[in-house]
Amino acid sequence: MFSNKESFKTSFLKRLEGMYGKVFKDSTKREQYQTLGNMVREYMSSDWIETNELYRSDSNKQVYYLSIEFLLGRLLGQNLLNLGIRDVVVEGLNDLDIDLEEIEEFESDAGLGNGGLGRLAACFLDSLSTLNLPGHGYGIRYKHGLFDQKIVDGYQVELPEQWLRHGNVWEVRKPDEAIEVSFWGNIESRNENGRLVFNHNATEKIMAVPYDLPVVGYETTTVNTLRLWNAEAAHNPPHHDVLRYKRETEAVTEFLYPDDTHDEGKILRLKQQYFLVSASLQDIVSNYRKKNHTLKNLHKEVAIHINDTHPALAIPELMRILLDEERMSWDEAWTITRQTMSYTNHTILSEALEKWPIHLFQPLLPRIYMIIEEINERFCKKLWEKYPGNWNHIENMAIIAHGLVKMAHLAIVGSYSVNGVAKIHSDILKNREMRNFYEVYPDKFNNKTNGITHRRWLIKANPQLTNLISETIGTDWLKDPYQLIDLKRHAYDPALKEKFDKMKQERKAILAKRIFEQNGTIIDESSIFDVQVKRMHAYKRQLLNVLHIMYLYNRLKEDSNFKIHPRTFIFGAKASPGYYYAKKIIKLINSLAEKVNNDSEISKVLKIVFLENYRVSLAELIFPASDVSEQISTASKEASGTGNMKFMMNGALTIGTLDGANVEIMEAVGRENMFIFGLTAEEVQCYEEKGGYYSSDYYHHDSRIRGVIDNLVNGFFPDAFGEFDPIYDSLLGEGDQYFVLRDFSSYVEAQERVDKAYYDREKWREKALINIAHSGYFSSDRTIKEYADDIWGIEPVGIRI
Repeated sequence: MFSNKESFKTSFLKRLEGMYGKVFKDSTKREQYQTLGNMVREYMSSDWIETNELYRSDSNKQVYYLSIEFLLGRLLGQNLLNLGIRDVVVEGLNDLDIDLEEIEEFESDAGLGNGGLGRLAACFLDSLSTLNLPGHGYGIRYKHGLFDQKIVDGYQVELPEQWLRHGNVWEVRKPDEAIEVSFWGNIESRNENGRLVFNHNATEKIMAVPYDLPVVGYETTTVNTLRLWNAEAAHNPPHHDVLRYKRETEAVTEFLYPDDTHDEGKILRLKQQYFLVSASLQDIVSNYRKKNHTLKNLHKEVAIHINDTHPALAIPELMRILLDEERMSWDEAWTITRQTMSYTNHTILSEALEKWPIHLFQPLLPRIYMIIEEINERFCKKLWEKYPGNWNHIENMAIIAHGLVKMAHLAIVGSYSVNGVAKIHSDILKNREMRNFYEVYPDKFNNKTNGITHRRWLIKANPQLTNLISETIGTDWLKDPYQLIDLKRHAYDPALKEKFDKMKQERKAILAKRIFEQNGTIIDESSIFDVQVKRMHAYKRQLLNVLHIMYLYNRLKEDSNFKIHPRTFIFGAKASPGYYYAKKIIKLINSLAEKVNNDSEISKVLKIVFLENYRVSLAELIFPASDVSEQISTASKEASGTGNMKFMMNGALTIGTLDGANVEIMEAVGRENMFIFGLTAEEVQCYEEKGGYYSSDYYHHDSRIRGVIDNLVNGFFPDAFGEFDPIYDSLLGEGDQYFVLRDFSSYVEAQERVDKAYYDREKWREKALINIAHSGYFSSDRTIKEYADDIWGIEPVGIRI
């Protein structure tokens, strides 16, 4: 049906009429999208079936990637690109007077993630398929995802994310493969032939119903699977209140990250996590049993990867299966489990290293808690042998302590590999945050610097730059992003720099149009597009960016001789519903935008845009248009970052701290092609350990800082009296945890270097091209090859390599 445009048009019209019972001229754009989506899914189905059959018959090792998030974005355009049929479809639709980009707008971004964690998982799935590696994803099919963000009077308002309102053309529901997951109840033990056997009784069961999505590789016939679980009521629920049971069951897969401010929300989050791992582990074991009579060699054919701590309950769940269902001994089950599980740590922030109160955990998951208790007891016994009498050391490393179950500790103890996601992050884990564990398990720890798929973030998102690169260095880089380095020798070519500038202006015009349509704000397309788009969090320091804009505003108002290149500051971020402080930062950004954008003089030089409901499809417009990439987290706090790589790949220059993957980007492109500022990770850690930082000193001794801090409370925002007191207090009264004021002067100086550098457009374009040339290293293909070789031990088994 996609062999040529005539064949495509015939199939498209026939399918549309058959699906909707109407002629083409009466069809809607949504119906056209649904028709095309169904055709594409059907087109890849034979390869999907063949890939699954190959995996069932092949004895090679396979990896199962467990993640609470998969931030896929829209799939139509990506699938057309990977299948190599986009040109045929565009030509055929054009003949029918249909714009592909217009009907793509009718696809919702899949509400399956929030930020970098979920987007990384999506990039990894893309690379697994493209590299013909046997890899499966397991996640949750959230009905509403996180939330739809609306900005009302400058405040974030959360609305249910209705991404499934019109269905999901890519998914296949498989109710016959549903799996029971058990909660609550009680545990009875009995002696059976000299062995202690445990029964989980009086449980509340819910059904995990799988929905499968195909993950197609680029120019290959490998189609892997992302299996998403939906929580549904059991057929005969043993529950006295059926309506309550139904509501509680549906709540398990209703929202990503339920608010865990109170115990009810904590229980729901924990329930959600166990639901994911129990359904997934049972499914993995069931598939393995179809090929093998015993699970004794499970670890030789199966690798299970835990993406952050959310799926860490996979460790005790596999132990439960091996102990209670397979009747293995503890030692045998533990050996298999530890040789099967690997874990990626994504944070050093203590609040993000999950800890569950025992009084909630034990009643909900009684058998799992028993197993974790036993793991902890045996682990602490070994620690006692290594550190006899050192109770404090053992207490700090224990999996269960102070009434809490510590998931990061469980993940480390129960896996054979623990990796960070950037060199500096992995070093911090080994030398500081997880030093105690590194001393016990030095061979477990390793680094796998994150990567992004250039197929989504360059080839699909930026066809103008894609064509320019291919015209310059050929097309080999499309399959091998390392080949982008060939662009470096052309970076000094005046003709190429001129073409690059024209391409950038075209992309800026596209984004400016979207900003006007969405916000009603007219922006100067010749201004510097200075962009910070990422999850709203104090350590990411959107506040530092805002205080700098306030400083620029004050300086421009006070000093008529102060001149800067026009600058458009673009923000995009969601704050977690319960994150009060982050919501205040969003309100501050929008209040400042209202003041600046409505100042008739200043708005000629400065504009501020907050793009609500930041998501993958919006990001695909933002990255290609950006000039400056804000990567300004407090050094040592950002594990890696992947937005920094997407900006770099699209020719934006980084202003950033030496944090996360910024360090490796600098090593690749050279310090002269970035704008580095601020404290180093070592300096931050020194302050945290020894003290000596007093934010009030910077307030009193720097008039620039004093001016912007006072603006938070002195009526600078006339309609926001008292609104920003919590921000003021956090910076002065509470010690400025993330060193915003300490780094302010260095940040201002770096921004002055940005402004000066942009005036030399020839040199700026050269720096941008050098960044693009070095971006190939930061491909998720490279990252996945490293995982496959160094951690999982899997090899390509695709149909066509």
